[in-house]
Amino acid sequence: MREDIAMMWDGFWTSWLAFWLVSGPIVLSFVGILYSLYLGRYLDEMMEALKSSRFIYIWGPSLRKQGWFGCYALITRIAGLMIFSRVYIRAGEVDPVDIENFPPHLKRMLIVNTAMLVLGFIGIVIVGVLLEFR
Repeated sequence: MREDIAMMWDGFWTSWLAFWLVSGPIVLSFVGILYSLYLGRYLDEMMEALKSSRFIYIWGPSLRKQGWFGCYALITRIAGLMIFSRVYIRAGEVDPVDIENFPPHLKRMLIVNTAMLVLGFIGIVIVGVLLEFR
């Protein structure tokens, strides 16, 4: 009985299902990174909406000039400001009025971006654990 399960398990890792199980989270993470860079097209609008925020005031102009990496850093930070807004409001990093007046369509895009990156990371961890116990 145990040998049958072992054979079935070995056969699984050579199937297309296993290929997509392993490559799916990697592809999702890669698409999430590309989507972050795409959101850079809206970075000026996001920075204008958060003009009273301490982080944007201090770091925004310098990171904006750093090319694709600065764009990625700003997008991920702004996404964090939107998702964990209460924490950043308490810390004094962001103005509550800026959070309330932030454009809803941009907030949705940031939430989708963060969800792709987090789900991709969780998937990679799960695949790593599965591969470890294979």
